Amino acid sequence: MHKSERQVSILNIINSARISRQEELVRLLRRNGFDVTQASVSRDLDALGIVKVDGKYTQPGRRIGTFEPGLISVSASGNNLVVAKCHSGLASATAVRIDAAKIEEIVGTIAGDDTIFIAVKDEHGQRTVIKKIWELFEGADV
Repeated sequence: MHKSERQVSILNIINSARISRQEELVRLLRRNGFDVTQASVSRDLDALGIVKVDGKYTQPGRRIGTFEPGLISVSASGNNLVVAKCHSGLASATAVRIDAAKIEEIVGTIAGDDTIFIAVKDEHGQRTVIKKIWELFEGADV
């Protein structure tokens, strides 16, 4: 199975169950047919911007039972690209907010209906950009 399928499965798992250890996530992913290691899961969690809050893995911006308006996910793609997924029709407004934040590592953004491509100076800046975008939208209405 592909990395993107594995990452979607990770999001589904952490949004439906209280996962407090990477070993639990590895076990559940293996049960779902993914051949993973703790190291690969750790990299996926980082790429997806997943953090541990109150002892549970969670996606920043996630409220109980629903997502914050607008931003759904942010992940690295290739060496110089970050892809943000939004609710339908909100990518443009979300991109405007990202551009207005003047995040140093971002070269530019292109928004469609529900997807934003974010060009980043280099692959080292991807992780920083992902974290800054989540911080920008944490608890905010898009």
